[in-house]
Amino acid sequence: MDILLKVFLAVGLLIAFTILLCTYRAVVGPGIFNRVIAVNVIGTKTIVLLVLIGYYFERPMFFDIALLYAMLNFIATLIFAKYVQKGDLCSR
Repeated sequence: MDILLKVFLAVGLLIAFTILLCTYRAVVGPGIFNRVIAVNVIGTKTIVLLVLIGYYFERPMFFDIALLYAMLNFIATLIFAKYVQKGDLCSR
């Protein structure tokens, strides 16, 4: 096993472990805002994991998927924040 594979494997496992920690915070978190931030962090870590996988396997399509997932994660966070703040998505 070459050194690059070991490094990517270690970083991937570390990111997966921190995703599990954020999942705990999303389920047990003390408030709604902590849960929203935890879900947003899970999305961000997933994007980093997709970029690492795409770089290692030399698949540029993974970068496009990560960019699309980042946009969806950002929009979903904004929509949920508006829902929490106003209680309705269609109000102005």
